[in-house]
Order: sequence, then C-alpha cells, then structure tokens
Amino acid sequence: MGADAPLRRGLGLRDSVVIGLGAMVGAGVFAALGPAAGVAGSWLLVALGLAAVLAYCNAMSSARLAALYPVSGGTYVYGRERLGEFWGYLAGWGFVVGKTASCAAMALTVGSYAWPAYAHAVAVVAVLLVTGINYVGVQKSALATRVIVGLVLLVLAAVVVVGIGGDHAEATVLDKEIGPYGVLQAAGLLFFAFAGYARIATLGEEVRDPERTIPRAIMLALAGALTVYALVAVAALLTLGSGGLAAAHDPLARVVTAAGAPWLAPVVRAGAVLAAVGSLMALILGVSRTTLAMARDGHLPRALAAVHPRYAVPHRAELAVGAVVAVLAASVDLRTAIGFSSFAVLGYYLVANLSAATLTAEEGRPARWVPVVGALGCVVVAFALPLASVLAGLAVLACGAAVYHLRGFTGV
Repeated sequence: MGADAPLRRGLGLRDSVVIGLGAMVGAGVFAALGPAAGVAGSWLLVALGLAAVLAYCNAMSSARLAALYPVSGGTYVYGRERLGEFWGYLAGWGFVVGKTASCAAMALTVGSYAWPAYAHAVAVVAVLLVTGINYVGVQKSALATRVIVGLVLLVLAAVVVVGIGGDHAEATVLDKEIGPYGVLQAAGLLFFAFAGYARIATLGEEVRDPERTIPRAIMLALAGALTVYALVAVAALLTLGSGGLAAAHDPLARVVTAAGAPWLAPVVRAGAVLAAVGSLMALILGVSRTTLAMARDGHLPRALAAVHPRYAVPHRAELAVGAVVAVLAASVDLRTAIGFSSFAVLGYYLVANLSAATLTAEEGRPARWVPVVGALGCVVVAFALPLASVLAGLAVLACGAAVYHLRGFTGV
C-alpha cells in the first residue's frame, strides 16, 4: 500500500480499553511509586490525586478531539487543525521524542526485573520482540495486550490483598520535610504512568465507530487505572510507610515480603516484567502512528508513511521507532528517560488542552474549565520536575521548533 492508504478499522471498545490499560497499568505502578514517595512522603496519595485530575482533564480534551478527528496522529492532528501547523508539529515532535524515551524506560524496566546484571541487553531483546509483534498487525497486538493486562491485574490484586491484610510492622515515615514543590514533582512522576490513554487516541484510524468508541474507551481505561493505582498505593503505604516505599527499588516485591508473603515476590517480579512489556507494546504502537501522521504531511521522511499491504500497519514507522528505542535502551539511564519523557509529554498535552479550548458546543466541547485546568496543570507540573529534565526537555522542543522554521525558511 502507498503512503495515503488508510489503516484497517479493527478495534472495538474492549480492545481499545485494553490497549489504554496496557499502557497505563504498566511499569509505572511497579516503579513510579517509590520515587514519588521519595519527594512527596506521606502526601503520596495527594500527589496521586493531582496526577489523576490532570490526567482527567487531558483525557477529556483528548477524547472530544479524537471523536472529531478519528485519524492516526492524536494531538499532532488536533493542534494542526485547531491552532495551526506549527503547534501540531510541535506536539507531534514532543510526543515522538518523549514517548520514544518512555519506550526505552519500559524496556529497561523489563531488563531490571528480569535479569539486573544484563538489564540493557535484555531491554534490547524486549524491544525487538515487541516490534515484531506489532509489525504483524494491531489486532494481534491487542490480543497480546489483553492477556498481559489480565495477568498483571491478578498480580496487583494479590499485592493489594496481602499488603492491606498483612503485617504492617515494618512501616516507617519518611524523615524529610515535604512542601508543595515535592507534591507537584511527585504528581509529575506519577503522571508518567497515567499518560497511556493517549494510545487510544493515536490509534483513531484503526478504531470502529470512533466517535463513540474513543471517548468511552479513554474514560474507562483512565478510571480503571486510577482505581488500581490508588489501591496499590494504599497497600504500599500501609506495609512499608512512606520511608520504606521511598527507599525501595522494587517496591511491590518489598510490599509482599514485608507483609509476610515472601513466596509471592518472584510472582510480583514476573508481573512487573509482563506489565513493562505490555506498556512497551502500547507505547511503540502510539509512537509509530504519530510518526505515520507526521510522515504523511512531510514533517518526517515520507517513506515512513508506507502501510504494509498484508498487515495494514505502518511497517516502516514501526521498524524505525523500534530501532531508535533499541539504541536508547542499550545506552540511557532509566530515571533520566522518565524525567525527560514526562516533560515532553506534558508539552504534548498542553497543546491538546489549548486545542480543546477552541471547540464549539456543536463540536462537542468539554466543560470550559477542563482545558483551562488541564493546560495550567501541564505547565505547573512540567516545571516542577527535576531541573535536568526541564532543561533537556526545553532544549529538545527548541531544537524541533528550529528545524521546523529552518525547513520553512529554506523551502526544504
């Protein structure tokens, strides 16, 4: 198929919800709670609530826009149509770069849990396997994600039951003064784990009845993820306390061990690997579809817009994204990838909220406060992230803007 060939609409509501859950109930729930507790302490649940409010606003804005523009690309398309080509390009640039870093973080989580001594090598293998699954069709990816999400939810249910009902003698309080900045920074770290609902919007061209399916799938996936995160956070705080949770590199495995069920720790580690693989699968799907949309418009090499004649997927974009992620997974640090990704993706959602603010009542706009709170929240939380992440994110976004304007000036 050529560059303008449409993708196949094969995803229903259930598969769309599962893809969103696979991106959210992934490595974040196994990895983000510890670092977030380290800066928020006993205010962790407040930070989780702030991240959820921000995610809700972003999800509502994205859902309304996705129903109006049910094609691949997500906020890249919304920004282009509502604010102008530059803003769409900048959103797409931020998404592709930020989520590529997220893919590397998920792959490194697989390596860290599966074989810590060879984490980078295992991460590269995971990227290659997931890219291969995505290459043969999004329906097969949805089926694999459904199996992974089901198993991970069973593992998390065991953590919640054991953590809430087990021994709490090892719980300690974080010996650190916590202020508003720490809570906001924790919200930014936890938002990294929530942001997966965008996968549903970026797959808009492959969803059946997108005007109804996409908004419903986004809200159902977000509600499910929030419920899971809240229950796990409560279990972890009861068992380890904010101090023990902040000190743990593998917090959920520590929860079941401290609660009196050490035999469950290997199961939890296996669940973490499955969760990270599911999240990686959904992330690569989303990044490749935004790459497809930008290639169609000439902002990336047009060769990346090709759709496979048999599998009906953007196979060149899939392979290109997989190759870049594999290189990053072999070379970058996990926490660096998470911080940088959070800043870039919050910039992406800033454009989504600004785009939603332009919708009319006839176009199905959300409540007026939703995009306002979403946009302000994106800015505040993004600049509350660690300084290195902020500076790196600003530099990459500025680089993308410079390339855009240089191309326009030279006519390339």
